[in-house]
Amino acid sequence: MTDKKLPETITVRSAVDFDIVGENIHDIAEFAIERYEFTNETTLSAEQREEAIRKIRDELWTLVEKMKARRKQWLKALFDTANGCVAEVAGE
Repeated sequence: MTDKKLPETITVRSAVDFDIVGENIHDIAEFAIERYEFTNETTLSAEQREEAIRKIRDELWTLVEKMKARRKQWLKALFDTANGCVAEVAGE
């Protein structure tokens, strides 16, 4: 058997730019606050707006982290499937 070296790693690009996600989260928070104020014909105080933005940001970033974890699971499934296909073709 020859002394072959396996590739160290491969790069699997992410389809998500988390800088843009952060900007979108802020935009979503602002929209949700404005919609609430319009729908309820009220105006939140500066403190309430800050608290709402903080809470929305924290909750949405939690969702993003869960999606990142699901992405890792999905990538693992892709590699496991690919490895199985190679083994099948190789006659294993």
